[in-house]
This record gives sequence, structure tokens and C-alpha cells, in this order.
Amino acid sequence: MFTGIVQGTALIKSIEKKELLWRIVVQFPQNALKNVTHGASIAINGTCLTVSEYTENTAAFDVMMETLRVTNLSLLTNGDAVNFERAAKFGDEIGGHLLSGHVHTTITISAIEKTETNCIIRFKVPAEWTKYILTKGFVAVNGCSLTVGEVANTEFNVYLIPETLDITTFGTATVGDIINLEVDHQTQTIVDTVERLGLKVDRG
Repeated sequence: MFTGIVQGTALIKSIEKKELLWRIVVQFPQNALKNVTHGASIAINGTCLTVSEYTENTAAFDVMMETLRVTNLSLLTNGDAVNFERAAKFGDEIGGHLLSGHVHTTITISAIEKTETNCIIRFKVPAEWTKYILTKGFVAVNGCSLTVGEVANTEFNVYLIPETLDITTFGTATVGDIINLEVDHQTQTIVDTVERLGLKVDRG
């Protein structure tokens, strides 16, 4: 499990494209992999991946084609920056919200508005996933746990403080970027249950 509190950015060191499988090697900041083990889980752009090999500052991940199909990992190239989060441990403070690291779909940045104190980013969402995005609800975008601002048709926005921009890849994001989305699982369960009862969800 993860919390959506991104711990920093890492760089893609190499990508080996095998048949039906990619091996992605990521270069992490100093000490970011302290006490890592084979089989450990690390979220890369919000995608839960398993450590196959590691050195002091690098970790290799074997990524299946289904994961590549659903996420933006298939768009990565050498030198790209990615968000990372080590798996939460029992007793850790949950500063965001509980995430599985199982990305549901990808969304596209449709607009970015920056001010002196924050940044508003708007996303375009595939229509079938909009019902799970509610005003003041939670989403994870590229692994960042964020509160939904306004929702309109197939778009929603989030408000990012300077700290989030500094520690994540959103500080250099541009319109048109493809972003991983994990909707809040509790929201998904409630919406699906309400729909089975034949009721309508008000997205706010």
C-alpha cells in the first residue's frame, strides 16, 4: 500500500524491451533505497512495481505489457524524471490517502494556470471514469494524492502548492502530458453500489 505522498523524483537510467516485458532501471537519489530488498514494492508514477534487482542507488523493475498498456510507463525514455514512493510500513503516518498503486487509466493535462502562490492543473478524463471523480474527493495523479477542485463534464482540476511542485514532476509538467490516474477505491465502491441500486450520483 501507498499513501500518495511522493518522496521525490528519480531518473530513468535504461529500458530493455523484451518480448511482452520491459525491464526499466531507475536511478534514485542518495539514500532513497535504504534497506530495500528483492521483491519490495515501489510506486513509479503511482504504479506499484516490484524490485527485481538493485544497487545502492538503482533499482530494476520488470513491467508487464498490461501495465504498460494502462499506464504512462510505456512513454518513458532514458533520462525522464518520474515520481516515486516507497511502500508504506505499519505505523507510518498516512498523510494522503490509501492507494494500491494499481493505476486505473491515463488522463491528459488540458490546462495549467500558475500564480505566485500555487498552480492549477486541469485534466481531461476518459468518460467512463468521470463518475468516480467528485468535487473535494481524492484522486492520485502520477502517484500524488490530491484533493479534487472543480469538476466539469469530463474534466477536473487540482490546486498544487509550491512544495508539491518542487518535489514532484508536476513542477515541469506541460499541457498534453499523459498522467496516470488511480481513483479513490472507497469512492469507486460507493458509486458502483449506488448505481446498482438504480440511483444517481451527484458529482458536485
